[in-house]
Amino acid sequence: MRVVTLLPAATEIVAALGGAGSLVGISHECDYPASVQSLPRVTATPIDPSAPGAVIDTEVRRLHSEGKPVIGVDAAALRQLAPDLIITQDLCEVCAVAEGEVHRLASVMPVSPTVLALSGRTVEGIWADIRAVAAAIDLAADGDELVAGLQSRLARLRAHTRSQRTRTLVVEWLEPLFLAGHWVPEMVAAAGGEDIGAAPGSHSARRDWAELAELRPEIIVVALCGFGVERSLAELASLESEVARALSGSAPVWVLDGNSYTSRSGPRIVDGAELLRGALDGRESAGMVRWRGRRA
Repeated sequence: MRVVTLLPAATEIVAALGGAGSLVGISHECDYPASVQSLPRVTATPIDPSAPGAVIDTEVRRLHSEGKPVIGVDAAALRQLAPDLIITQDLCEVCAVAEGEVHRLASVMPVSPTVLALSGRTVEGIWADIRAVAAAIDLAADGDELVAGLQSRLARLRAHTRSQRTRTLVVEWLEPLFLAGHWVPEMVAAAGGEDIGAAPGSHSARRDWAELAELRPEIIVVALCGFGVERSLAELASLESEVARALSGSAPVWVLDGNSYTSRSGPRIVDGAELLRGALDGRESAGMVRWRGRRA
């Protein structure tokens, strides 16, 4: 079977199932596991990913207002790859190609491939997506085994949580400020925290910096969508005066690799929950560090 994945989470799911050998094309954002990075890229975006977060947000809104896609597909490359299966998503047009566009492209190919859209907005939804991908690539038993292993790890994590949960906020974007929703509150709960900014399955919500103190967090986790630790630290530094005022005298602030562990609806959300536990316990790691920016 020839498989094209149009978002990083799908690529990670296929690889975790042991199906990486079936991949013939991936998105421009797919970077994990390392073995997939030499595959042809079939998507692109006009937005400069190295631009400041505020600029990226402005460009996304401009493209939407003009009716232009944030991420587009190279139709010629897709036809040449001749996939049997295309995996996309219907959660967020910023994260991957719009599902409708994929169906349109598939319908005009010489042999129309199957299109599978990931739709998980909660942890259970992610498990369902993994099983759906596994069934689509004839690895259903492997899908059941993968999900069982991930569920077991989360269960072990929950079993060792303290009875007193830590009031936690997870920041998904800095300018403008967004608090993370979808599956992230469940990750926080598994780690032993209480997400006071969002409910499981809810959309990420825009807030004002002044509102953070009113929520009385005991810990704030900055897990920026699509950004790793170093990039997130740089974003914090660029906004330091504003952030410092908002966080003055408040909870400790930790920075998580959101690109790897919170913004992708795939197997590594369990790794993310384990990293969140480390932050709640005050432990730094490669994917989670304490922000030591100045306070106003």
